[in-house]
Amino acid sequence: MEDFQVCDRDLTEVTLSHYLQNDEIAVDTETMGLLPQRDRLCLVQLCNKEGKVTAIRIAKGQTEAPNLKQLLEATNVVKIFHFARFDLAAIRYNLGIYIQPIFCTKIASKLARTYTQRHGLKDLVQELEQVELDKSAQSSDWGNAANLSQAQLSYAANDVRYLISARQKLVNMLKREERYEVALECFECLPTIVSLDLLQFKDVFEH
Repeated sequence: MEDFQVCDRDLTEVTLSHYLQNDEIAVDTETMGLLPQRDRLCLVQLCNKEGKVTAIRIAKGQTEAPNLKQLLEATNVVKIFHFARFDLAAIRYNLGIYIQPIFCTKIASKLARTYTQRHGLKDLVQELEQVELDKSAQSSDWGNAANLSQAQLSYAANDVRYLISARQKLVNMLKREERYEVALECFECLPTIVSLDLLQFKDVFEH
């Protein structure tokens, strides 16, 4: 796979230095399920605008990754996710990392692409990047990180490979429709929403 690197437990110092030179990176995670308190974090994927992808294998029981923490908490690097709410919770619960600043392409899509109800990554990348993602490895066992298949690694890489380009197109749409500022306000709220999710509160804003 072109420009694809796998790290165990954390970023190397060289890779950290490389990513810190960027003003934006795409981030995604793979977990054993959808509940952070039950389903452990297995993989964190990163990509920069040059297309350099790094997958960090997170060991069972691992509670910290200092270099990854430095990168994801760097305030001069925007972290781009698709459905950031889930990934932020998984990374915070497992590794104690509080990520800022954030851009979520799913929120941006819902605010900008009001002509459709299809806001999944596959549909978004299909429309904006004219690329059809293969999602066949989506529901697979990520727990055996040392023996991930080529299909799993390709899937993991593609989940971050197109986010930076998609972000720019979504920013252009949001600005055109005069919704960019409200999108930024939504992104700023995400850490609080994640705190509520991890405390298992629901509907606190309802009557």
